[in-house]
Amino acid sequence: METPCSSGSPGPDPAGDPTGPDCLNFRITAVSSGSKARAGILRTAHGDIHTPVFMPVGTLGTVKGITPEELESMGVEVILGNTYHLYLRPGTDIISLFGGLHGFMNWKRPILTDSGGFQVFSLAKMSKITDEGYAFSSHIDGSKHLLTPENTVDIQAHLNADIMMCLDQCIAYPSDHESAQNASDVTTRWAIRCLKRKNELNIQKNSLFGIVQGGMYPDLRRRSAEELVPLDFPGYAVGGLSVGEPKNLMYEIGESTLTLLPDGKPRYVMGVGTPADIVEMVGFGADMFDCVMPTRNARNGQLFVNSGTINISNARFRTDTRPVDEDCTCYTCRHYSRAYLHHLYRSRELLSYRLNTLHNLDYYTRLMKRIRNAIEKEDFPAFKRDFYRKRQTP
Repeated sequence: METPCSSGSPGPDPAGDPTGPDCLNFRITAVSSGSKARAGILRTAHGDIHTPVFMPVGTLGTVKGITPEELESMGVEVILGNTYHLYLRPGTDIISLFGGLHGFMNWKRPILTDSGGFQVFSLAKMSKITDEGYAFSSHIDGSKHLLTPENTVDIQAHLNADIMMCLDQCIAYPSDHESAQNASDVTTRWAIRCLKRKNELNIQKNSLFGIVQGGMYPDLRRRSAEELVPLDFPGYAVGGLSVGEPKNLMYEIGESTLTLLPDGKPRYVMGVGTPADIVEMVGFGADMFDCVMPTRNARNGQLFVNSGTINISNARFRTDTRPVDEDCTCYTCRHYSRAYLHHLYRSRELLSYRLNTLHNLDYYTRLMKRIRNAIEKEDFPAFKRDFYRKRQTP
């Protein structure tokens, strides 16, 4: 159910701190001493999101193998949809029949949609970037398309995303300084056009976030932030991380970029990542995360546990009567053994992918709850030490 501000009533809840002329507002509720970790509440047209938060990836309007009801029961508050994929199939004309993606997939909570730029960069058979946008051939049938800042906003508005992302230019790692600067400049120009189009549509329920780019160059990251922050987006994302760079460089650029973003607005680190990546970035002040890792790795037999990960296909689990993680209370761990999950995976049974995914998503959801609790108790540094102490090979 949408909140009143999505149907034309004035502004966000006055009890919060509004971050712009949108339905969305963000209120920081706790900051942990000894770090920059903070907890907050992000209010949207489809409900509140407690941050820091991990958003499962629902590329095609589904988190693979899991029902929306199962996601809701484990405490997932927001999911991510993909503009590129949903635009190509089934198309916004179909999704609009249901009033947007929420009605189409029967998900009642918030949705964030990415702009589709990364998918054009990585999936399209042929793509060409100009100042107008991305011209590309569909990876499905080769049909020709043009993705512009304006129609990206239009598509996401048709999807009725609570949080929309500006179209940005993705850049490979490694890239030279000139290429990174050109991509950052394009990203800024496109952000201005996205914001203009959003204002033309006069929509409050669909908030638009800007994306800071600049490759692995601190000077370009600073320049990108200095260009985007005055535009007063209700939230900001750090793009272009976790694209193959060394881990220490990702942390260095992530930390320095997050410090450039406004304290009172949500900070979203895109495409990150592992549990350790999330813990580190939370300590730098990040609020939002997404990654395909818990679902994709589940389908490949990798399960997340407090001590790290296990590969359920390993022969040593053939007679293991224990649950995946004895400290876990997810559906999979309550009902099934490692031996059974090993059997399902080695037999390539469909149930394997479902049970593995249920566990991994529950692990990530519980991890974020533990992080929030630690921040609220002002002992995030102690939580972080305990997190790494437990991460040994089981």
